[in-house]
Amino acid sequence: MGRAFEFRKARKFKRWAKMAKTFTRIGKDIVMAVKSGGPDPETNARLRAVMQNAKAANMPKDNVERAIKRATDKDTADYKEITFEGYGPHGIAIMVEAATDNNNRTVANVRSYFNKCNGSLGTTGSVEFMFIHQCFFKIADNPELDLEEFEFELIDFGAEEVFREDADEEAEPPTPASITIYGPFESFGSIQGFLERNQYEILTSGFERIPTQTKELSSEEVADIEKLLDKFDEDDDVQNVYHNMT
Repeated sequence: MGRAFEFRKARKFKRWAKMAKTFTRIGKDIVMAVKSGGPDPETNARLRAVMQNAKAANMPKDNVERAIKRATDKDTADYKEITFEGYGPHGIAIMVEAATDNNNRTVANVRSYFNKCNGSLGTTGSVEFMFIHQCFFKIADNPELDLEEFEFELIDFGAEEVFREDADEEAEPPTPASITIYGPFESFGSIQGFLERNQYEILTSGFERIPTQTKELSSEEVADIEKLLDKFDEDDDVQNVYHNMT
């Protein structure tokens, strides 16, 4: 078959693994959204947002519908959201967001990942101050939209930054041209309401933790951090990981 075939096969398996991880994360988001606000997206803003993210990730509609149906079953366990804070090797601050139905398992696993990679699990507040918790939205771009005027409108609803992004055909999945909006964590609901009332097409939305300062490492030190990040990525309880490595 040759090296080219093996390379394509490895890349395909990696892409499938990434998609599976994304679908697992979104599935948990759906369960939490339904448990907190019901199965009707018309009356559940959180569920609407998750369904938009599922569509952007090319998650099959059948998978979404099954996740909603499963979430309405009383026997389906709810997930508790937990945030872990700690330091990886070389003083890199790390925040881990998890959703779990077994708190003891997740705490033990996360602690073991830090310990095995020469890091340490910290206490609440130990690194959170190094990150800004923000919400974001990506909406379909309209070349005729006056971006400056649009941003001026959004300021009243908490938006702090608005900018255009070109389409990226190399991304997995490919992303169309869009307008990105950033605002404080607590402004998510008001920005979502404005966009929905004015019928802007929301492609995806969510939250990010952006480091206020970053730390540059050597290639060998980066490899050490990536070993730790890979362990988090392989854990189904882990939803998102943030760090301050450049």
